[in-house]
Amino acid sequence: MDMDSFICSAMSAKALGASSKVQSLWSGYGSIVRYKLAGAESKSVIVKHVSPPNMTNHPRGWNTDLSHQRKLRSYQVETKWYQNFSDRCSNHCRVAKCFAVERSGNEVVLILEDLDAVGYPARRTRVSDVELKACLDWLAHFHACFLQVNPDGLWPTGTYWHLETRPDELEVLRGEDPELAAAASELDRLLSTARFQTLVHGDAKLANFCFSSDGAAVAAVDFQYVGGGCGMKDLAYFIGSCLDEEQCGQRESELLDYYFGTLRSVLRPKSHKVDVVAVEQEWRLLYPVAWTDFHRFLKGWSPGHWKINSYSEKLAHEVLSKL
Repeated sequence: MDMDSFICSAMSAKALGASSKVQSLWSGYGSIVRYKLAGAESKSVIVKHVSPPNMTNHPRGWNTDLSHQRKLRSYQVETKWYQNFSDRCSNHCRVAKCFAVERSGNEVVLILEDLDAVGYPARRTRVSDVELKACLDWLAHFHACFLQVNPDGLWPTGTYWHLETRPDELEVLRGEDPELAAAASELDRLLSTARFQTLVHGDAKLANFCFSSDGAAVAAVDFQYVGGGCGMKDLAYFIGSCLDEEQCGQRESELLDYYFGTLRSVLRPKSHKVDVVAVEQEWRLLYPVAWTDFHRFLKGWSPGHWKINSYSEKLAHEVLSKL
């Protein structure tokens, strides 16, 4: 593919200016590059170029064909997301506009809006309350937007740790925590058979949010694992990505109340279609289940991971005792 010609044609640009690499994709599957444009309405674009390697190099050693096929599928899903779903997102759950898509075999090129250039230039490794609540608002609006939407062409069950796609990690877990491994199918069943399903981002960690300079507004990137599911999967995963174990325990009720306050306010105008009270009642009960489900994956994937902490163990113990 002539990348320069493709970008210029898609963006009606006279020429490309300088380019700069934003980052490499996980396990060497390609790159994300910012291109400056000359003579186009947009001054720059982000190009996500998926070009899978012949030999994978996973940082934690998971170099299996299953892992490879899961990654290939994830980029197909992301392409479908940007083509068929992303334009439904409002400014309250902002995502990048997709200008063009090109696929050839396993190679994929996405030309995306440069979020830095439209007001989201900041990245955070730690969050203030302003930034934390901006992300909770984003998740609540996203889940409300796609409540009871069929994930056609996406992952039937979203998130990268979904049990069906992680049999190798489950085998490791059997040696690490047999009780949790034995409960894995029931945890998955509780989440996947919940009455109220939505689309979940699937990898809603802090690193996948882009902030305005003041932190009050936020947009999300990386939709490789978007699909159907209970919204609590995203919420539990996000909170665990930016707070330590003490904060997770101390602020659990406060953060759940904030998220559900936003969710109620968004869903109320749709109340003739949605039982808002029932959504909240069901999802609140599933929050610790969703947390335990990710904990299940983590203990099999990376038994020494820093997120395996006393809060997660306590929550998992409480959930397992009720099964």
